[in-house]
Amino acid sequence: MSDIALSTPRVPQSICLLRTSALGDVTHVVPIVRTLLAQVPDAKLTWIVGKLEHKLIGDLPGVEFLIFDKNKGWRAFHELRTQLAARRFDALLHMQVALRANAISAFVRSPLRIGYDAARSKDLHGLFVNRRIAARRGEHVLDAMASFLEPLGLKQTEVRWDLPIPDSALEFAERHLPGEANTLLVSPCSSHVVRNWLPERYATVMDHAAAQGWRVALCGGPSSLEREIGDAIAAKCRSKPLDLIGKDTLKQFLALCRRADLVMTPDSGPMHMANAVGTKVLGLHAASNPHRSGPYSDRRWCVDRYDAAARKYKGKPATDLPWGTKIEYPGVMELIETEAAIDRFDAFAMFRSKAPVP
Repeated sequence: MSDIALSTPRVPQSICLLRTSALGDVTHVVPIVRTLLAQVPDAKLTWIVGKLEHKLIGDLPGVEFLIFDKNKGWRAFHELRTQLAARRFDALLHMQVALRANAISAFVRSPLRIGYDAARSKDLHGLFVNRRIAARRGEHVLDAMASFLEPLGLKQTEVRWDLPIPDSALEFAERHLPGEANTLLVSPCSSHVVRNWLPERYATVMDHAAAQGWRVALCGGPSSLEREIGDAIAAKCRSKPLDLIGKDTLKQFLALCRRADLVMTPDSGPMHMANAVGTKVLGLHAASNPHRSGPYSDRRWCVDRYDAAARKYKGKPATDLPWGTKIEYPGVMELIETEAAIDRFDAFAMFRSKAPVP
């Protein structure tokens, strides 16, 4: 479809949000849902989301969820098409640039189909939308997603998550992280393997935190890669971190983050989940730009070697690269020195010790 001028409903009564993955990105959509519920309380919201991601946000009140399970292959498309066959929406927010998402969007009948600007489009995204968000450079991913509200005549003025966490998850976190000890939670893995830091460097930072009297815990999903990296880190540690890898659900991880003071992680879903519950993040960035995809609320405690990566692998400063360029080359995370992560940890620990008790 071409970009055409469409009359936007004054008060959209039914809105379909399309963002199936990934964990970090769906957390960026939650504030949009909160804005819609606050500014258009009578609107009916339907969110097409992935099966795993639904476990994180599927209990948001005021939203109907349609689950797309990519593991079912073509059957997943058939099921979703059947569910949407008799449906019609006032607006589609097509917030995912991928061929699979385009195919899903074709099942959504709506006169207003909002998508990304041309610069941020790929995989034929522009053929499935008829209104584009404004082209802007320098935006965080969350702010870019929030701009999908503008064609509806709305604006996100407050970023609020309030992700529901069940009591059972809170009890799990309290059982594994009891008391009030200063806690560093380390989630070492990203789904993008080249974003993962070196095990020995994680171990050195964790030993440093333990030497300062902090409780240190390792966490991660049940995959063999996360188990392997966790074991490699633990083997390098002189101290003995608490090992929670593969033991928590997504909701339990949110609860663990709430009990932690600081989460150390590369650019990953856990980074944004921690940020969403208000926990500070020691983010490790070289392959990606923290100003675009780092923890939204507070990036003071991140290590930023993105410009160094741009100069080494692209031959130019980061400011000369198209916004959103990923520098995912083997070895890129080696640009993050152990001392730099320790410096950010120490800076946070000092800041926290001086902060007034709430």
